[in-house]
Amino acid sequence: MGNKRKPIITITIGDPAGIGPEIVVKSLLMPEIYNICKPVVIGELTLLEKTAKQLKISIDFKTLKSLRDVEDKESMIQVIDLQNIDVERLQMGKASAEAGRASIEYIERAVEYALEGEIDALVTAPINKKAIRLAGSEHIGHTEMLAALCGVKEPLTMFWVRRARIFFLTRHLSLIEAVKAVKKDRIVEATVKIAEALRQIGIEKPEIAIAALNPHASDEGLIGKEEKKEIIPAVKELRRRSLRVTGPVPADAVFHQALEEKYDAVLSLYHDQGHIAAKTASFHGTVSVTLGLPFIRTSVDHGTAYDIAGKGVANAESLVEAIKVAVELVTSPKA
Repeated sequence: MGNKRKPIITITIGDPAGIGPEIVVKSLLMPEIYNICKPVVIGELTLLEKTAKQLKISIDFKTLKSLRDVEDKESMIQVIDLQNIDVERLQMGKASAEAGRASIEYIERAVEYALEGEIDALVTAPINKKAIRLAGSEHIGHTEMLAALCGVKEPLTMFWVRRARIFFLTRHLSLIEAVKAVKKDRIVEATVKIAEALRQIGIEKPEIAIAALNPHASDEGLIGKEEKKEIIPAVKELRRRSLRVTGPVPADAVFHQALEEKYDAVLSLYHDQGHIAAKTASFHGTVSVTLGLPFIRTSVDHGTAYDIAGKGVANAESLVEAIKVAVELVTSPKA
């Protein structure tokens, strides 16, 4: 990054009983991370030290009282220690109200820093839906929680995988309900928001592809009617608004074309349509980006993996990529 100021990137450890602490420690062993940013962890220092010991990793930790104390120093994990979990009683791999509450408090503290302008971006390790529910949260996950904390109605989720960008018309709906949600007005509204979000990260005139719902984009109505009734009219309306939109593009081709950078982004119509494509392209390298917040937030694209928590075998690649993408989005004129 030459003489440019290195951005401060905060990393929350997620659910303490999941793989979050492990992948945070592993990711911050990488010299490449310190070359591009000043990472600060928000979590539980005792747990991180215990994790490093279990992994037989020798690394220094420093507790920060304030972000003004952040050092530009390699191979030292700097921590805002909330001291909000009893590490001796913590059961790895098990959802609990205590772990859920702690993971929520890490997010709340990180958002405070972000809204005060003290950090440049937020990177999150995974939380657990059951644990945060046990802790009394009304939110289903990270994105909804962040939106509420920031007073944002509907932030956008973007998957970044090998520079392909995938957005979602629907997320946590059953498949039958997601199909019912494929409506012209909803597609138009989502695509307008996507175009604006892409402009905010430096893509002035984005080319956006709308994935088809049915096989072969319905073969002119032979296999389903949604393309003719909802998607094609939406594309025509978007073009009337001078947006560069293509579609419906058969879903078995559109994501491959995005990976070849034919499009700046793809609108996936339902959760698994885009998730399967991204994770097949790079399961560990897919990064989730939340746009529409007052700050950039990136995240791993996997869960707490309770089945392997505390076993030392978790793959940290997605978190490493999430940190790199966060830095790129806050430092590059065109992401």
